[in-house]
Amino acid sequence: MFERFSSSYYLGEMFVEPHDGDHALMARPEHEQVNRQLYTSGEGVEPLDTPLVMKLDRTHFPVLGDDGIPAGTLVVPRTVAPADGLPTSREVFLARAERASELLRYAGYRVGDSRDAA
Repeated sequence: MFERFSSSYYLGEMFVEPHDGDHALMARPEHEQVNRQLYTSGEGVEPLDTPLVMKLDRTHFPVLGDDGIPAGTLVVPRTVAPADGLPTSREVFLARAERASELLRYAGYRVGDSRDAA
């Protein structure tokens, strides 16, 4: 789903769809899989619900898992959605673990804290 792009990001393609919610969401099984593969160290018990941090155009945002989202889809608040507002296939950047932790801290999220990040 995502391939290494740089020292700070992975690059992937997802179907991006605007919605009226406050948070970006993706399918929970995919969210947990990406968390397990890219954000955990493999040592001890680690949460798989930590928000992923994605970047679309110039905007970073936390992404949560949700059971109602189709696989391969990223739903984003209208304020983050592409300007035309239409669902579309887009390249999205996924922050690597170190960069994601830094961005989440800037947003006031504490790793291991289950409250919403944004």
